[in-house]
Amino acid sequence: MSPVIEEHARARLITDGPLTRPVPVDLRFDPADASPTVHVSFASGTDWAVGRDLLESGLRFPAERGNVRVWPCGRAQLIVELHSADGVEVFQIDNAPLIRFLHRTYEATEPTEPAPAPAATTASTSTP
Repeated sequence: MSPVIEEHARARLITDGPLTRPVPVDLRFDPADASPTVHVSFASGTDWAVGRDLLESGLRFPAERGNVRVWPCGRAQLIVELHSADGVEVFQIDNAPLIRFLHRTYEATEPTEPAPAPAATTASTSTP
């Protein structure tokens, strides 16, 4: 069993005003979970479960699943929009720690056993 993978990142809360506010974010992935889900935890105590594939897709193009929307912001950042009964929160996260984290999650879920060798083939000869 692989250990839980965690990464601390800094995000910026996007508001209606001209300034953004830095917000610490913890990313957590348990390879033992049945589905590849990333838990995104904010200092406020809010925890969101987001599909790993959704975060990866959002690095390249806009993607949406349920109450979560993600899209690239230039080449270096990802925008995450979270919808809840309390409203909408929008965060900007640097790609570098997110990509590093995603790579580690894929490494932890790769098969540990080597793939079976292909079956041996025998050459057949035919006589004219």
